[in-house]
Amino acid sequence: MGVEWLLLPIAFLTSALAAVMGLGGGMLLIAAMPGLLPPQAIIPVHAFTQLASNASRAGFAWRHIAWEIVPAFTLGAVLGAWLGGEIYDQLELSWLPAVIGVLILLVTWVPMPQVPGGGQVALTVLGFYQTGLGMIAGATGPLGASLLMRRNPERDWVVVNTALYMALNHALRLAAFALLGFSFGPWWPLMLAMAAAVIVGSWVGTRLRARIPQRNFTRLFKTLVTVLALRMIAMPFFS
Repeated sequence: MGVEWLLLPIAFLTSALAAVMGLGGGMLLIAAMPGLLPPQAIIPVHAFTQLASNASRAGFAWRHIAWEIVPAFTLGAVLGAWLGGEIYDQLELSWLPAVIGVLILLVTWVPMPQVPGGGQVALTVLGFYQTGLGMIAGATGPLGASLLMRRNPERDWVVVNTALYMALNHALRLAAFALLGFSFGPWWPLMLAMAAAVIVGSWVGTRLRARIPQRNFTRLFKTLVTVLALRMIAMPFFS
């Protein structure tokens, strides 16, 4: 059994965290993957795992799903996956962990551009830059939280519908990686095991959500993800 199987408990814990807080799980997972997977496998394997995590999180609380956000977000996401795929195809993969680390630091510490309003045009723009950036950075879930909170600030609604649009995001990115020629075959055992781990994590986190307060989460999350991102940036210099 290789070191990549260490990702199973990490996948479980990060999925449970995301189910409780509504964000952060995917970013922590991808920040832990360099060194455990080869660079070319990081984002595709992460996308498959996060598809399972987000789809299960939405499914476990499906009564909160707002289906009206799907068409506009999907339109923008298709365009974003195409453009992001073109950029990803030109990257030097040995530097991919460092690129992801820099983007994670930007998403964590630099205020993201606010999409005006909360209507269908805003959702289309969100889908475009969320999915396009996700082709390169892997984890971009926190980018859309403020837009969704303008529509409905209730935590269960935000958590479930963040999971819904991120599931769409990851599904479209997987399709894009397949078109780019990534071979998923050697990674199916690990991906299926990680999918099982994140589904269990979603189930556990969904049941814990009402019992865990959100205070102090932001500070702890930013500290941990910053340390992991700096590790990613340093990796190409010591490999």
